[in-house]
Amino acid sequence: MSPVRRTQGPAIPVFLYHAVTDDPPEWIAEFTVTPKEFAAHLDAVVDSGRTPVTISALAAHLAGRAPLPARPVLLTFDDGFADLPGPTAETLARRGLPATAYLTTGAITPGGRSLLPPAPMMTLAEAKPLEESGMEIGSHTVTHAQLDTLTARRLRRELLDSKAALEDTLGHAVPHLAYPHGYNSPRVRATAARAGYETAAAVRHALSSDRDERYRIARLIVRRGHTVADVEAWLAGCGARTAPYRDRPKTVAWRWYRRGRAALRGPEFAG
Repeated sequence: MSPVRRTQGPAIPVFLYHAVTDDPPEWIAEFTVTPKEFAAHLDAVVDSGRTPVTISALAAHLAGRAPLPARPVLLTFDDGFADLPGPTAETLARRGLPATAYLTTGAITPGGRSLLPPAPMMTLAEAKPLEESGMEIGSHTVTHAQLDTLTARRLRRELLDSKAALEDTLGHAVPHLAYPHGYNSPRVRATAARAGYETAAAVRHALSSDRDERYRIARLIVRRGHTVADVEAWLAGCGARTAPYRDRPKTVAWRWYRRGRAALRGPEFAG
C-alpha cells in the first residue's frame, strides 16, 4: 500500500459497499468483498472509536438542524444485492451498526427494467423488513443509468419513479439519493433537489467532511483489493483527499465525452 497522507480538517469516512459474497458475478467482482473481509472491516470500525451514523444524521448536520458526534463514520450499500437483507444486514446488526442502503428499483422489482447486468438481487418486498432491521433506505434510481448523460425528461423519471416506488413500499418519504457510479453534474444535482431529495451521495473516492456538499456527498468506494489497513487509514482520516473540492478538468471532459456517446447510443449502464 502506498504511504497515506493525513488530511486536514474534520474528515468523515463514508464507506461505499456493493455485494458481500464469496462468489460474485464477474462484472461486480471488483467492487465485492468477501463476508470474512467485510466482518474484519466492521471490526475495524468498532475498534476505531468512531460513532456510526446514517445519511439522515449527516443530512441534518449539513442542513444546520443537528450536530454530529465528534467522530462519525457512515456505511452505505448500493444497488440491493441479494446478500443485503440476509447475511450482510445480520453482520451489521450483531455489532449494532446502522447503515444506509440505496436501492435500484428496476433491478429489484419483479418484471422491472434495469441496465444492471444479471446478478442475485434482493426484492422490493424485502425493503420494508430491511428497514425494520435497522437499515435506512435511499434511492439509487430505476435503471442505474449514467444520470449526467440523460435528457431532462429521462432524468426526472429516474429520480421520481424510484422515489415513488420506495415510498409506496415503505409508507414514508425517501429523501436520500445516490447517483449510480457517482455520475452527476450541476444539472443533475439541481434536478435531484427539485425532485424532493434532501441529499445525494456521489463517489469521488474521498473522505467527506462537515463542510461537504449535500448533493454530492463524497464516499470511499471499497474494492476487492482494499485491505483492513486501508480501512483503518480511512478511519484515521488518512489515505484520501477530503471534500468539498472542485471537479478536475479530466472529470468534466469525461462527462462531455459520455454525453456525446449517449446521444448516439441511448442511456448506458453506469458502472
